[in-house]
Amino acid sequence: MVSGPMLDFGPDTFGTLNANDYDALHDPGTTEESVALIAELAGPDARLLELAIGTGRIALPLKQRGFDISGIEGSPDMVDILRGKPGGADIPVVIGDMADCRIAGEYDFAFLVFNTLFNLTSQDAQLRCFANAARHLAPGGGFLVETFVPDFSAFHDHQSLRTMRIGMGSLLFEAKLHDPVNQRIDYQRVRITGNGTKLIPLQMRYAWPQEIDLMAKLAGLERENRWTGWTKEPFTRTSRMHVSLYRKPA
Repeated sequence: MVSGPMLDFGPDTFGTLNANDYDALHDPGTTEESVALIAELAGPDARLLELAIGTGRIALPLKQRGFDISGIEGSPDMVDILRGKPGGADIPVVIGDMADCRIAGEYDFAFLVFNTLFNLTSQDAQLRCFANAARHLAPGGGFLVETFVPDFSAFHDHQSLRTMRIGMGSLLFEAKLHDPVNQRIDYQRVRITGNGTKLIPLQMRYAWPQEIDLMAKLAGLERENRWTGWTKEPFTRTSRMHVSLYRKPA
């Protein structure tokens, strides 16, 4: 079975559905390594821009390291949570679609992590996002992207169902439908607690690493490196994620 009509997802939908428990349920466990690599690649005194800054998982530790960082975010709810954290009110954030939204200034390094490129549900929107990142970069500036590498080995008939968390008073599981024609995965996460059941849908438009390279090239960026993780592990045919660094020509 393939997915049906497209869900109506906009720039603020993810935050509307997830902001309240985002930090508790969406920690990939790689924050320290992510911050360290971004700081290394950007270099001291770099001005940073995070696309989809969210609740500040990456931005706040970088701010604590002394970086001048700004953000673009589609969800006011996510930004409200960022603002409530120590130092969060000091980070300039513009609310808008990261594919098109502009923020003042020129940046030395921009980044988009945790598969969030795929929250843009069309190829056109993803292309615009690369172009938008490139517009904000100073000559020689870098743009880092982290996404999963599509893997459908756990799917049967374009469907997948898995248990994510089990607790004494809660259950979280995830159903997925794959549409290979449109490179789309429709997710439905179901959280059951003593307070009832919550449905958390998500739609993603995935892209293969080579397609992402082409998006960057069309935006005038050149791929400088690709790793399979935040500690610069080599990217191989068995990699299930990638951290890719692109550069705007000087």
